[in-house]
Amino acid sequence: MPTFEIFHMPDAGEGLTEADVVTWRVAVGDAVEVNQPLVEIETAKSLVELPCPVDGVVVELLVAEGDTVDVGAPIARFDVDPGGEPAADEAPVAEAPEPETPSVPVVEAPAAQAAAEPADASSGAVLVGYGVSAGSAVRRPRKEGALEPIGGAGEASDYPVLAKPPVRKLARELGVEITTVTPSGPGGLVTREDVEQASKANSARSLATYATDDQPWLESGYSADGGRSTRVPVKSVRKRTAEAMVKSAFTAPHVTVFHTADVTATMDLVKRLKADREFADVRVTPLLIVAKALLLAVRRHPEINASWDDEAREIVYKHFVNLGIAASTPRGLLVPNIKDAHRLPLHELAAELGDLTSLARENRTPPSALTGGTISITNVGPLGIDTGTPILNPGESAILAFGAIREQPWVHEGEIKIRWVTQLALSFDHRLVDGELGARVLADVGRVMSDPGQALVWG
Repeated sequence: MPTFEIFHMPDAGEGLTEADVVTWRVAVGDAVEVNQPLVEIETAKSLVELPCPVDGVVVELLVAEGDTVDVGAPIARFDVDPGGEPAADEAPVAEAPEPETPSVPVVEAPAAQAAAEPADASSGAVLVGYGVSAGSAVRRPRKEGALEPIGGAGEASDYPVLAKPPVRKLARELGVEITTVTPSGPGGLVTREDVEQASKANSARSLATYATDDQPWLESGYSADGGRSTRVPVKSVRKRTAEAMVKSAFTAPHVTVFHTADVTATMDLVKRLKADREFADVRVTPLLIVAKALLLAVRRHPEINASWDDEAREIVYKHFVNLGIAASTPRGLLVPNIKDAHRLPLHELAAELGDLTSLARENRTPPSALTGGTISITNVGPLGIDTGTPILNPGESAILAFGAIREQPWVHEGEIKIRWVTQLALSFDHRLVDGELGARVLADVGRVMSDPGQALVWG
């Protein structure tokens, strides 16, 4: 007889409590193997692709794309013995429709659905596509891309209008009541264009009512700004970033010191390294030099590389440097870090920087790279920003802001010349770093940037 197994949402990071389902890589009825891609989820730290835990057949997908799911909640059900004979009292599992199924679906009446369901849904014998008995919290399974009546499983609809899950999701995001949308697709299918048109119509109607004195939007549900704003749920990276920044800003007393440096010698070094065959396989940028400069400054002033243990009322000095690099990604701000960066020579540091930034931009940063950082750099220069007062990454004592490098007049060897100049800013936790220590660290970074040869003396 069939043997069913439930797959629960695992903790894909370190102590995470929830994740968003981004993309299912399988559909109901698919034969699956252990370790094949099952589902892509987005945690508060990164995008993670979960592998299939069993060999068998997908019987149910218990959550939809876009859902936020708690760790430990069931997300899929498998038949791990699809060749077994069903028991006499079990309803057979319906076969998933083939890709050639016509695009115009057949909608069964509620009575027909009820007749198709097993008398005892708790036995696990559920007809695919129709869910379980009333009162169950399990979402009705469906094949990816399949159509479903408006209102979803267990909800009554006034008429059998159909829509694909992505269209339903779009309607929710745009604030469109999908049962009011006039379908234009085959067989009464609501399309994306239908939802978008309805959204535009709602906005226009909202603007019109906003101009009147009776303000009917107060009862109709339109926003008071006449539809001129969009509300987006705070999830995953943005949610975690907001929580972390608020906690950091209101927990650690921030102090920021600034330094303007002539980095002409650094620009010359970058130019030479780009032409060096030893560095032909890595990307050389000024960020590489400032990262090395910060690592050397930490070596000279190891007290800067620490964290505050509020519970134990202790300062924890780290004898290693996991260098964080703030990265702007399509999912929000991430600060992945290079493990044991203090051990890396310049070429290896360049390679690690390249890998770190490319993975971040591709949304493939592993969760392990987002934990354990000790000190960070935020590079605002490429955005044309001179400098800033960055907020500490939680658990770290300092963060360096590296601003834009510009040509400007500068007094050099007693004469005014055009030089490459940048501004550096170091924010630090004043509970464990005093002003003198912070100033010395920043001055050392500036000194290496002005004269990279100093690294040979300190290295």
